Amino acid sequence: MEQVWLLLLLTIKVLSVTAQFNGYNCDANLHSRFPAERDINVFCGVQTITMKINFCTVLFSGYSETDLALNGKHGDAHCRGFINNNTFPAVVIFIINLSTLESCGNTLVVSSARGVNAYGNISVVQIGNVSGYIDTPDPPTIISYLPGLLYKFSCSYPLEYLVNNTQLASSSAAISVRENNGTFISTLNLLLYNDSTYSQQLLIPSTGLPLKTKIYAAVRATNLDGRWNVLMDYCYTTPSGNPSDDIRYDLFFSCDKDPQTTIIENGKSQMGRFSFEVFRFVKHKNQKMSTVFLHCVTKLCRADDCPFLVPICSHRERRDAGSRTTWSPQSTSGNAVITAGPIITRSDETPTNNSQLAQHRPPFQLNSVTSALISGVVILGITSVFFFVCSLTLLHRNWPNNSVLSGIRNPVFN
Repeated sequence: MEQVWLLLLLTIKVLSVTAQFNGYNCDANLHSRFPAERDINVFCGVQTITMKINFCTVLFSGYSETDLALNGKHGDAHCRGFINNNTFPAVVIFIINLSTLESCGNTLVVSSARGVNAYGNISVVQIGNVSGYIDTPDPPTIISYLPGLLYKFSCSYPLEYLVNNTQLASSSAAISVRENNGTFISTLNLLLYNDSTYSQQLLIPSTGLPLKTKIYAAVRATNLDGRWNVLMDYCYTTPSGNPSDDIRYDLFFSCDKDPQTTIIENGKSQMGRFSFEVFRFVKHKNQKMSTVFLHCVTKLCRADDCPFLVPICSHRERRDAGSRTTWSPQSTSGNAVITAGPIITRSDETPTNNSQLAQHRPPFQLNSVTSALISGVVILGITSVFFFVCSLTLLHRNWPNNSVLSGIRNPVFN
C-alpha cells in the first residue's frame, strides 16, 4: 500500500513539473532547479549585444518571459525579451542595439589609461564597457516565497587595433567574439586611393608605381555606431605583409611624422585620412620592383573624447631614421590583423654586371650640335677641293705650250 502511495506521489510531481514547463523544450531532470550563473550567455557583437537566458529555470522559479526585463524597465515592452523554443533548452533572448543602448537603462563607461600599448608605444589606451542587468519585478506584498531573479552582464571593447590588409581593395574581416568580450575590428578597413577626392581606389600597374607617386590612404569604419570616431595612432610600412617585420619605416606616430606624409583628417569622423609618397626599400636594390605594405594602429574614441586624445604638436621633429629599422610590435593574442598592400614601386635603375656591359655596349651616338659641325667641315672641305681643281685648270690653259717653243716647224709656213 505504501508503494502505491509513493508511486502516486511521484506521478503527481511529474505531472506538476510537466504542467509547469507547459510544453517548452525543457528536461525535468535537468531543469528542475533555480537559475545559476551558467544559465545566461552573453555575445558581444559589433552592432548588438545578445543575451540568452535559460527559460526552463525561469519557469521552475515561477516566472514567465514577461516578468524579465532590462534594468528594471518592466513597463516598457521594448526592454523585454522573446522566447526561442527551437533550441534546447528553450531560451529567452534579449538584444541590445549599441546605437540605442541607453534607452533601456544600459550604461557605457569608457576608461582611459596612459601607458605602453600592445604595440610597444606609449599611448592613451581606452576600453569601452557596456553593462546592465535583467531582473524580475518586486512583488507588491511585504513578503514573497518566490526567489528574485537577477542576471548581470557586461561587454568590454578594447578601442585600439592593428589595421592592415593583404588585399588592395580591402574588405572587413569578421571576428568571432567570446562571452563578455567584444571587438570593433571587423568594422575597420584600410583603403588606398588615387587622389584627394577619395572616390577611386588605387590600381597598381603590373610595372609598378613610379617613385614619389602620392598615395592617399584612409582608415574607414563601416556599420559602426555613430558615437565612435576613428583615431589613427600610428602608421608604418614594412617590405613584407608581416606587421612584425624587423624592417619597418614609420609614416607617423603621435607628433613624429615623415616629411613626405600629410595627415588630412584624424579623430573627427568615422574615417581617418592621410597621404604619403611612394618609396622603395633599400633591401630590394637588386630587384626591378619593391613592395611596400602599410599598417595602422587605430583607436576608436567617442566623439566628445577624441579632441582630448589627438596630440597637440607645436614642434614636430622627425624621428631618427636609424631607429626605424629596429622595432617590431609585440605579439598579443586576440588581435585581428587586416593588411594594405602590396604597393609595388619600380626602380629607375636596372642592375647590371661588367660582363653585361661588355657584351651589350651601346653604339656611339652623336648629338645634333656635333653632327652639324661635322657636316659643315665636310661641305667646306668639298668646296675647297672644287675651287682648287678649278684654279689648276685655269692656270693650265694660260701656260705657254712647250710644243711651239721647242717643237718642229709647220711646213705650211715655209
